Amino acid sequence: MFNRLNNRTMLPNWCRVVSQILLRGRISQSVAAFGAAIWLGLAVVTASAQTDPVRIVALGDSLTAGYGVAEQESFPVRLQAALAAKGIKAAINNAGVSGDTASGGLARLDWSIPGDTQGVIVELGANDALRGIDPAVTRKALNDILASLKQRGIPVLLAGMRAPPNLGADYAAKFDVIYADLAKEYGVLLYPFFLEGVASERALNQGDGIHPTAAGVDVIVKGILPKVEELIRQAAPK
Repeated sequence: MFNRLNNRTMLPNWCRVVSQILLRGRISQSVAAFGAAIWLGLAVVTASAQTDPVRIVALGDSLTAGYGVAEQESFPVRLQAALAAKGIKAAINNAGVSGDTASGGLARLDWSIPGDTQGVIVELGANDALRGIDPAVTRKALNDILASLKQRGIPVLLAGMRAPPNLGADYAAKFDVIYADLAKEYGVLLYPFFLEGVASERALNQGDGIHPTAAGVDVIVKGILPKVEELIRQAAPK
């Protein structure tokens, strides 16, 4: 019985039944007090469960890790703050490793995504492009990441990347389509370009012209936020 009553969908109807019984005086005061205590306890447990933060892992490279900025200015921290400002409780775990390629992210996937993870933001591939890695290798690694997360039943937001222009049109044509192709194949959310509004903007990048400043991180967060909200709607317990 109590296992059934732990189901939030049953609680309102059960509460109404208890209320009617209490009002009609069909049970003794001692039993009524006992029933009221159970009612209150279940309500507290239910309210607690509803306010637990959704656990999201940001799996990425230096753009996620927060290279060159203070910890409190990193993408996961600023994203969590932006969600909190909208009344959305989420815990964004920073699983960014500077220098990581898509293959590197795949190699550490199992221990980077704990068993209680409810959603994952995948931001990988920038280093692949910077190093001119064969796009087929990048595609295979990202494919295997998405396949593994799908098998685990974890919703994903895939953050896309674009090849730098110096690698040529042929390389870009093979690399840039990877993200849209895989998002469609696996039915996951897609944010087409993680650095949208920041890439090539000198004022929003550090001296290397690659990593965003704190202000640049805020631009990224603002752009990707609607997609993260979609991810959380998919990830949140029903």
